[in-house]
Amino acid sequence: MDKSEKRWTIITLASIPLIMTLGNSMLIPILPMMEEKLEITKLQSSLIITVYSVVAIFLIPLAGFLSDRYGRKRIIVPALIITGIGGLIAALSSWKLSHPYIPILIGRIFQGIGAAGAMPIVFPLIGDLFPRDEETSAALGMIETSNTVGKVLSPILGALLASFIWYLPFFSIPVFCLTSLLMVLFLVKAEKIDNPMTFSDYRKIVKEAFSEHSRWLIAVFFLGATLMFVLFGFLFYLSTLLEDKFNYEGLVKGLLLAVPLLSLSIAAYITGHKIKDNLKTMKWVTFVGIVLMGGSILLLSFAQSLVPLLLVFLITGAGIGISLPSLDSLLTSSFETEVRGIITSIYSSMRFIGVAAGPPTVALLMKQDLFWMISLFALLGLAGGILTFRNIKP
Repeated sequence: MDKSEKRWTIITLASIPLIMTLGNSMLIPILPMMEEKLEITKLQSSLIITVYSVVAIFLIPLAGFLSDRYGRKRIIVPALIITGIGGLIAALSSWKLSHPYIPILIGRIFQGIGAAGAMPIVFPLIGDLFPRDEETSAALGMIETSNTVGKVLSPILGALLASFIWYLPFFSIPVFCLTSLLMVLFLVKAEKIDNPMTFSDYRKIVKEAFSEHSRWLIAVFFLGATLMFVLFGFLFYLSTLLEDKFNYEGLVKGLLLAVPLLSLSIAAYITGHKIKDNLKTMKWVTFVGIVLMGGSILLLSFAQSLVPLLLVFLITGAGIGISLPSLDSLLTSSFETEVRGIITSIYSSMRFIGVAAGPPTVALLMKQDLFWMISLFALLGLAGGILTFRNIKP
């Protein structure tokens, strides 16, 4: 594969997490608007984010097995189609029905099914296509950056589209999916599967992997879930606060939500290009990121005005952005191709658990004193730092 082919392959694969992130995070800034239009509660609006992730949690390991057995591209292509169908269901329901909340959730379930077979498969596919460790780290840094760029663009794009018609973000999802689908079909080569494994062989390999690496694998899985829990919980909190306390709506609100996500994106990009193939460096970079995230959370109680609040979120985003590429590289660099798919899929499932749990947990905690939310996030950061220090030993 020459440089041009590599570049286009990475761009194509990077479009998948970008689209999946847009399809989820794009809705965060317009949740308060949905509450008004659909006449639902904060908890019900948070479920529009959560059902997408809950479905993905259970299907991602299956998608990992199928991708190892039949090939990554053969799973990614139908997954993108299903995601587009889910977006279309939610869009048409919002447009045509007088009570579209349940159909919207059904559409989001379809999107979750598609997300399970698309985004998590990108990580092992990068490991397959770029076997050299330094190439893998750089490519994963680009994938994680694409993911975080999607998070930066999503509140801006979601708020902008919703300023015309509130359900227009749902219509954008099939368009994005079609674009990525065509790129995958024409620019990514299908891999050869010489000796497809049976499920019993697969289970045996996974069991051996966990028996040998369970101590640090469990730590990495917990960290992945914690980072996404804090990120999506904080985004939900900030989105609500900007509208309820500071009276920011529409595009301005989207731009403010993008500030901490921009720091996350920049941190992920720089980290992905700097860690190279040094596993010990990955450990300590992860530790620094977790400590930075946890420490910034403690400052939240002192941030009463908008600028200090955004500064806290900016530091939190940087900590998360530093940690994510290192965790991705630790997994893809530590396992052979035949087991890489399922291991990275379980990791992706844990990340989706964090995505699913963050918004509804914050919705419930916002009814209580701010102390409880800060305490929960700070404890998770502390636990993550301890696990990184003690359990991850490359």
